[in-house]
Amino acid sequence: MKEMSKKTKIIALIVALVILVGIIVTFTVGLNFDLRYQEAKKIQLYLGKNFEIADIEAITKEVLPNQKVMIQKVEVFEDTVSILTKEITDEQKNNIINKVNEKYELELSADTTEVIKVPHTRGRDIVRPYLMPFAIATVIILVYMAIRYYKLGMIVTLGKAIAILVIAQATLLSVMAMVRIPIGRLTIPLVLATYVLSLVGITTYFEKALREKKKEEE
Repeated sequence: MKEMSKKTKIIALIVALVILVGIIVTFTVGLNFDLRYQEAKKIQLYLGKNFEIADIEAITKEVLPNQKVMIQKVEVFEDTVSILTKEITDEQKNNIINKVNEKYELELSADTTEVIKVPHTRGRDIVRPYLMPFAIATVIILVYMAIRYYKLGMIVTLGKAIAILVIAQATLLSVMAMVRIPIGRLTIPLVLATYVLSLVGITTYFEKALREKKKEEE
């Protein structure tokens, strides 16, 4: 029992250190956002015909060799390409357009193609659509736990459940901040997976404690 207690203390210390370092990194360096959520520059080119993303990627790699680039087909007929990157100078824009014209035998004009500034998307704006569903689901689950494990003490049960859920999410975000995992499409699935695993762990712990409680009463 003492050995388990010692292991628990070590795990708790490691988690606390991870969260502390994560907080420091977040407030000093900041989170690492995926390109689609960073402040960036974008150009859109209307090709008016079918095109291959691979061809545009080859062009952007040649003109923007050391930059992350996101290329998408847009519009209903997917005949327009959107090129998003951290920075696009007028010279780079002109080079891209010239190469696209050569590749697809077009006459796109650099003068009429605007470099669009895309503002940074805040983390709170990314998670906002998911806050209400998470909150409702959590309240329902906590009410169920309070009823299911009332013999363990409602306040103690709710306190432990909430603490574990919060610590699990804080640990995940801290790890993401430390190892520079981009905040992007995978963030919500990771948060959801951590949430579910936390609930499984909480339920397993409470079920074991409830069985022991019942044995003591018998």
